[in-house]
Amino acid sequence: MNQRMPTLLYIDDDGALARLVDRGLTRRGYKVVHAASGEEGLEHIRRAGTTGGIDVVALDQYMPGLDGLETLEQIMAIPGAPPVVFVTASQDSSIAVTALKAGAADYLVKDVKGDFIPLLHVAAEGALRQAELQKAREEAEAEIHASRDRYAALAAERELLLREVNHRVGNSLQIIASLLHLQASSAAQDEVKAALTNAMGRVAAVAQVHRRLYTSQDLKSVVLNQYLDSLLEDLRRSAEGNRMSRLTLKAEPIEIDPDRAVAVGIIVNELVMNAVKYAYPDGAGPIHVELTSHGDDLLLSISDDGVGDNVKADPRSTGMGQRIVAAMATKLDASVERDPTHSGTRIMLRFRRVPAADNKPAAAAAN
Repeated sequence: MNQRMPTLLYIDDDGALARLVDRGLTRRGYKVVHAASGEEGLEHIRRAGTTGGIDVVALDQYMPGLDGLETLEQIMAIPGAPPVVFVTASQDSSIAVTALKAGAADYLVKDVKGDFIPLLHVAAEGALRQAELQKAREEAEAEIHASRDRYAALAAERELLLREVNHRVGNSLQIIASLLHLQASSAAQDEVKAALTNAMGRVAAVAQVHRRLYTSQDLKSVVLNQYLDSLLEDLRRSAEGNRMSRLTLKAEPIEIDPDRAVAVGIIVNELVMNAVKYAYPDGAGPIHVELTSHGDDLLLSISDDGVGDNVKADPRSTGMGQRIVAAMATKLDASVERDPTHSGTRIMLRFRRVPAADNKPAAAAAN
């Protein structure tokens, strides 16, 4: 396929010199269009518009009407204007500086014999390459901006979908928890009622995380003090009688990822429910949940002022709660300790705010 000859618009009121330029550049593969004034040159450029009719402009300084600098200023104001090589017989360097500052791609001094034409050819080639590079840079920048916009749109759509998924999952889990509550209320046997209530608490702990994610601006983390406050309120409502009226929470506004928040919530649910069952055989008493940060470590404690080690073993207990706590502690890579100095029972879990990369192979092996 034949490549189109580049077109040079030569703006100069010297017709004889324009013919020399025409002959010299035509031999070098250019099509030359002559304009005898700045006004005529501007009209050529405007007519060419964005069709690429004019590829490069050679512009003389001294002309009747608009001079070269005035014409250059108006060319630069035309959207998609071609590059301009400023050509003049003046030796005044200030004109060159002014032309280059105004947007000219190059500058050269002409002579009446046309000896400058080879230099004009070199300057025109350089201006065309510079224009191509500028166009490629602008297209690349436009593509980068477009890619960023597409990424932002996809990210916003993904966030909306995740929020909707969390909303639907949270609603579904809440329905399950409500069904378990209804079943527990209608159960005749105490052990069945207790098992269903425990199951309801575990489901509610997971549902609360999804509820938090749906209403939060950040889908990647859960604020633990807010999460635990809502979780304990659910436990108060589900408790038998008024035995949970003295349940308290003291927690710092610590953010962790949703998976670890679920593990924390399930542990709190199990240990609180265990304290409700066994800490105060003769009635209700205080149960405290505390969450504090110590550098990169978090300390979670659930305590009561009840009978402590004097609690009588329940022969009906399956040990499910202990197994669940152990499994969730493993998920958190947490250490679990009983405080021997506490008068009642105090269970402490220490784990890192963000899981260390070095712990991942060990956790995988443990699983």
